[in-house]
Amino acid sequence: MTAKEEFIQIYNESITRRGASELLEWIQKTDFFTAPASTKYHCACENGLVMHSVSVFRTMVEKHFDEESDSMESFAICALLHDLCKAQFYKVSSRNVKNEETGQWEKVPFYAIEDTFPYGHGEKSVFLIERFMRLKLDEAMAIRWHMGGFDDNNGMYVSKAYDKYPLAVKLHLADLESTYLREKGTSSVRR
Repeated sequence: MTAKEEFIQIYNESITRRGASELLEWIQKTDFFTAPASTKYHCACENGLVMHSVSVFRTMVEKHFDEESDSMESFAICALLHDLCKAQFYKVSSRNVKNEETGQWEKVPFYAIEDTFPYGHGEKSVFLIERFMRLKLDEAMAIRWHMGGFDDNNGMYVSKAYDKYPLAVKLHLADLESTYLREKGTSSVRR
């Protein structure tokens, strides 16, 4: 099963909220399923964004799901959609790199950022989701603050959010583990 197929299966089985099907329809019209997750850090390859989203879901469920206090729908929404802001965000460009073996300069593809809607990171994902589907407060906080201290200098706010919303901590931990421990070796442009 491809990452796209797994994403859609998890999405359709777990997310039943009003507006979910319209959101998925919109996602399928973007480059979400072919885009990278980053330019060079993790899953910087074709389909990297969907691969990362599924990895975060698996990690989050495996490590942090508590049947008595957690909602599978909330986990799916947060994990699968936390980086929705990266749809329509990257473009393939090229640059000259010197081939060490031949000494010749060669054009090689790479991902560049082309942010036409500079609304932030987590808050942009929340905004895009809520155009179609209402988020619960803890889901919105989890998605907004999933980057932790890597996002910006709002340390006081992220600390308050983590203190009040355990779902936000769980998403942040799953995102970190997927990015830095599970997704090694997935960072090159593949066409």
